Amino acid sequence: MQSEFQFGKVLKINDIIMKNNVIPVEVAKKVFKDSNLPCIGRAGIREINKLAFDLEAASGVKFIHMELGNPGLPAAQAGIDAQVEAVKKGVAATYPPIDGVPALKKEASRFIKNFLDLEVAPANCIPTVGSMQGAFASFMITGHINKEKNTMLFIDPGFPVHKFQCKVLGIPMEQFDIYNYRGEKLREKLESILKTGKIHSMLYSNPNNPTWVCLTDEELKIIGELANKYDVIVLEDLAYFGMDFRKDYSHPGVAPYQPTVGKYADNYMLMISSSKAFSFAGERCAILAISDKLAARHYPDLKAFCGQEIFLRGILFGALHPLTSGVSHSAQYALQGVLKAVNDGIYNYRDDVLEYGKKAKLMKDAFLAAGFYITYDEDLGEPIADGFYFTYCYPGFKGADLVEEMMYYGISAISLDTCGSDKQGIRACTSLIKRDEIPVLAERLQMFAKDHPIK
Repeated sequence: MQSEFQFGKVLKINDIIMKNNVIPVEVAKKVFKDSNLPCIGRAGIREINKLAFDLEAASGVKFIHMELGNPGLPAAQAGIDAQVEAVKKGVAATYPPIDGVPALKKEASRFIKNFLDLEVAPANCIPTVGSMQGAFASFMITGHINKEKNTMLFIDPGFPVHKFQCKVLGIPMEQFDIYNYRGEKLREKLESILKTGKIHSMLYSNPNNPTWVCLTDEELKIIGELANKYDVIVLEDLAYFGMDFRKDYSHPGVAPYQPTVGKYADNYMLMISSSKAFSFAGERCAILAISDKLAARHYPDLKAFCGQEIFLRGILFGALHPLTSGVSHSAQYALQGVLKAVNDGIYNYRDDVLEYGKKAKLMKDAFLAAGFYITYDEDLGEPIADGFYFTYCYPGFKGADLVEEMMYYGISAISLDTCGSDKQGIRACTSLIKRDEIPVLAERLQMFAKDHPIK
């Protein structure tokens, strides 16, 4: 394929002579220096995103962006229509209720019943400013429910910002990479941590960001049983709801249902995002669903922190109120419109987001053809599913070094080092790459391979 880009200058770096880089070395070095980042390869998502755009501006070369999980599809029309109608009716002139508008709470409760087969009362379905705020508010409150328990457990790999949120809040953390503890092996590992008595909550994502590993009902049952045994709250991040495309979870009230710990745990919180499944990222509206039992629990130690003993009131008045005093009024009606369309069977979100899985297959093929390998390549003995993310590496490279090196070829992503992974590699997001950019990606990967022959 004829390249549309001018190649950079030859430079010897770590005994590698780059001849096919699309970003000139002197340009990249200046941008790297000006960023003041202590380590390019271990930079966060937004830092890498800014760095890539700075390199684009300095070089005139468009990047292949794989660092940011921004949806690459149009927002669900049902949400747009509902939001416009709400604004026309005047909701922009009034503050939203702190616990959410009743119509949204009703549809959220219906959605949880229809697609997870769980009963969560509308009163306990709380809108948040994205699942990011849902997590932050949850950390704020769970970190103060029991003065004998001060530690958050992350079942990793995971979304790097969650740990940063805990760092901001001063909450001690523990973590482990679940990849080597799948199936029944999970029980012994998890119990060895929970029996210390210092864990108040644990968090994981399913499907997993960044690996796309999907926890099974057997594993969720283990998590739920041990959470009950040791009185630990489970935070289940469902940002990629129903996007394990090996099964179809998209029909309301019809099995199979999205697997969830809610079938097994008493005290759980579900973070249901509208960003990925419904492509409504820009309006920053999600649902934090709190199990009915947890919502009603009294935690005497919580009162010293926020003046509330009841868990739900702690979330509402001890966290969400001082953070944002509610969620954008019109955005709540947007999400209500989407959920109603999905609940009524009018809109099947899966039909749209299947595109991510199709692109993942094409992208993986391009990486493999250039000598890269998939880091997390199996899911309990089966090939990892194609979805929103996948992970990769290149022989002879550590993840952080590979992140920086690939920027010379106009490809941006984040290192697994930032995700709590025990493996070396990079997280690739499929969302922002358009179909017609995949051949450009494939060409650049081949250029990288020419400059870095596998020994």
